[in-house]
Formats: sequence, C-alpha cells, structure tokens
Amino acid sequence: MSERGLLIVLSGPSGVGKGTVRGAIFDDPETNFDYSISMTTRSPREGEKDGVDYYFRSREEFEDAIQAGQMLEYAEYVGNYYGTPLQYVEEKLAQGIDVFLEIEVQGALQVKERMPEGVFIFLTPPDLSELKNRIIGRGTESMEVVNERMETARKEIELMTSYDYAVVNDLVPEAVRKIKGIIETEHLKTERVVHRYQKMLEGLK
Repeated sequence: MSERGLLIVLSGPSGVGKGTVRGAIFDDPETNFDYSISMTTRSPREGEKDGVDYYFRSREEFEDAIQAGQMLEYAEYVGNYYGTPLQYVEEKLAQGIDVFLEIEVQGALQVKERMPEGVFIFLTPPDLSELKNRIIGRGTESMEVVNERMETARKEIELMTSYDYAVVNDLVPEAVRKIKGIIETEHLKTERVVHRYQKMLEGLK
C-alpha cells in the first residue's frame, strides 16, 4: 500500500500573485506533484483556458456540485463561487501523490477543518500599496471592485495565523524557492516517515 500523498495548500489575498507563483512552480520540470484545478463561476480572464487554469462553470452547475457533496471546499468571493472538486484530490492522495491547491483564503480554512494534516502556506504581498497596484494593473476590475478586494485582503491577512507558513511574494523565483523548501522539509518530518522504520524494526524481531 502506497503512502498517502501530501496536501499542499497555497493561499493569500486576491492580487498577491498566487497564480503566477503556482505557474512558476509547475513550469519547473522537477516538480513532482499534481495541481488540483479549481472550479469557478467567474468569467475567464484573457489567456485563461477551461480545464487548465480553472473549470469555468455556470452558477447553477456549481451549486449542483455543492448539493451533491462534490466539493472539498468552496466560497463565494466578490460575487463568484470558487472551489475545489473533492474526487480528484482524494484519489491522488490515496495513490501517494502530492496534491497542490491554489485557493482563496475562505476555502483554505475549510480545507484545514477537513484535512488538518495538510501544509498551509500563506502568500503575502510586500505591502498593501503594492497589492493594490497589482490588482489595478490587471485592468480587469472597476475601482469599486478593486476597493472591495482591498478591504477583503485586509481581513484575510489577519487570518495568516491560521496557516503553517507565510511567504512574501516580492520576487517570484524567491517565493518559489521558499515554497519548494517548505514542501521538502514537510516530507522529512518524523511523523511522516517513522512508520517506515517501525516496519524495519518489526522485521528484526
């Protein structure tokens, strides 16, 4: 029977660069874990593809999935649903494959309640003014929505203490290096490996 995979949850306020950091991690050919694609009811941004960046679904389809118990987590954020389909995550973890989630803060806290054994990483901006500049720089939201996202971001940053690690996203390659280091360290924790040695000791009796 294979060891259960590690659940890695990357989260943080909107505009902090979660998608950029996640993309850089998975552009590395040495990355050996799977990305669980989130589902959302928001419209695709320029360049985003269904089944690659998100599963883009109607509100009705998303709510049907909730009612059927098919979501590991979900949250409504600035008028749209975001969430993680459960089946894919459970199947991969059971096969011993590490699964990487990039999700909103509300959803990450739901996952922590259901799977507290996961590794929870909070991606932070260098400061709030830089975060606002990044959101405005997208050019996809009105100032009303930008201000709404900033107010939400302030509240989310206060929840940082619910996470295991905090990584500042100032330079993307540096953030990627730190996140990979966290994952490598987690795999070396004694509670994750001690059962292997217990089996060895039993064989010596």
